[in-house]
Amino acid sequence: MSEEVLVPSARDVRGTLDAPDADRCVVACPPHPEMGGSRTDRNLRAVSDAVDCACLRFDYGAWDGGDGELSDVRDALAWARDRYASASLFGYSFGGCLALAAAAAESRAGRPPAAVGVLAPAARLDGGVDAVHAVGDVDCPVGVVYGERDTTVDAEAVAERVRARDGLVTAVGADHFFVGQGERVADRLAPLLC
Repeated sequence: MSEEVLVPSARDVRGTLDAPDADRCVVACPPHPEMGGSRTDRNLRAVSDAVDCACLRFDYGAWDGGDGELSDVRDALAWARDRYASASLFGYSFGGCLALAAAAAESRAGRPPAAVGVLAPAARLDGGVDAVHAVGDVDCPVGVVYGERDTTVDAEAVAERVRARDGLVTAVGADHFFVGQGERVADRLAPLLC
């Protein structure tokens, strides 16, 4: 069962909430919106199907170069926290970078998410968001899954930082898109997230 959600925000942030009757929630951050990333991404759907809790898959507001999208992640996390006993973050690619940056910002503010799991996270965004640096500030369990043949982003840089803090790191024989491996990837991250 799913329902449509309007996330309270200064921007137009809309989402789909899967399994809303659970007591925990995963906030799923999509890939780059200017490259077709949205809440309907198959990897976000695979994670939503794999977790044993609610999952808020959302679309970012109007393109803002990363800063506005980071605010969208934090607003979606705040929405989930208001309704659930705990909330975790998941992000794929661009969304993975933002999930780590949001988890770091929330940790510095004394309210880390329950966990953060990322799939093929971008190491840095052009607007200055830095996932590699953010990992050191995250005060919750962290996991990363990346493709060994990924030439789209430098996910290994994030994986090295997560590994150094004894986080969950899984390398998969895949490129950036994990074609045919969504269920396998989701099953690896689901226990961390929910």
